[in-house]
Formats: sequence, structure tokens, C-alpha cells
Amino acid sequence: MDQQLLIEHSLNGDLHSFNQLVIEHQNLAYSVAYRLLDDTDAAGDAVQDSFIKAYRALDTFRGGSFKSWLMRIVTNTCYDVLRARQRHKTDSLDSFPVEDEYIPALVDKSESPQQYVERQELAGIISLAIQHLPEDQQVSIILCDIEGYTYEEIAEISGVAIGTVKSRISRARGKVRDYLIQHPELLPLTFRPNAE
Repeated sequence: MDQQLLIEHSLNGDLHSFNQLVIEHQNLAYSVAYRLLDDTDAAGDAVQDSFIKAYRALDTFRGGSFKSWLMRIVTNTCYDVLRARQRHKTDSLDSFPVEDEYIPALVDKSESPQQYVERQELAGIISLAIQHLPEDQQVSIILCDIEGYTYEEIAEISGVAIGTVKSRISRARGKVRDYLIQHPELLPLTFRPNAE
């Protein structure tokens, strides 16, 4: 069924149609939430809350991109979770780096095991650098560089001007670069400056 028809049927109380919209967007919503919250349980809860909020607010959807409207709800829900974390800030043993036992089993055959491990380490360090960014820059860089949204889509999701989005992404990239330069010891050897 066409997405617009699903939305119209959902507005008329058809839960099956809304469930179809959920199925269509749940992977993207979870991906964004996980990138922002860095916690599988929190991301799952945020996505579930977001879909409930979306269902209740469906009559406020004024057309345009449903995906952008929904991602705005997801990012705002994640902001709420991050703010709540700041109010109840504690050190958790879960936040310390440990061996990642959930590394995907699919490995690119063209790279060696050493290259694969180094690439995973680098991705982890970049993710850590992104976590140190202010929330608005975090969302912008995740939506752009990880999820592949255009500046226009990010502006619609964030509810800000395109110039603001570009500025946030530029600042975020600069801060990630600076973080990596300031912490070369965290980088795999082959990615360290002046590595032999």
C-alpha cells in the first residue's frame, strides 16, 4: 500500500496501517537512536516511545516527508533521554571499553583480520569522539555522515535552517578531527600520525 494511504488509514484509526509504517521505518529509527544513545536497550525504548508519540501526534503531520517527520520525533526522544542521563550522571562499568563480543560475523574478504580489527577500533574511537560532541552537533553528524541524509533532510528533521545544519556538521567534523589528534594513543598504530 502507498505510504500516503497508510498515513490516511492510520489517521482513521487503522492500527494495521500504522504498524506497516512502523515496519517500514523501524530499522532506520533504531539506527539513529542507537548512534545517539550508544545503548541497545535505551535505543529500543526510545524507538518504541517515538512510535507511540508518532501515533498519538499523527494528526499533526502536515504532509511532506513522513520519514523526516518521524526522525524528528526519534531525535527529540533521544534528546530527552540524553538530558535525563545528564541529570542522573553516574559512571557505569558498562561504559568502559571492553572486548566487543557482538562484532558482526560478516567480514570483508578483501581485508586481513588485522585490517578488520584496526577498522573496528577506528570506528569505535570515532564513535567515542562523536559522543563528546554537543547534542545538536552529534545528531547532525550522525544523520549526515553515518545515515547519509542530505542537508535539506537534516534541516527538516532538526527544524533548523540549512546554514545551521552545515555549520553544525562542519564544527562537529572539526571537533572529531581535533579529538583524534589530541588522543593519538587511542588510534590503531597504522592510523597514528607519523606511524612508521
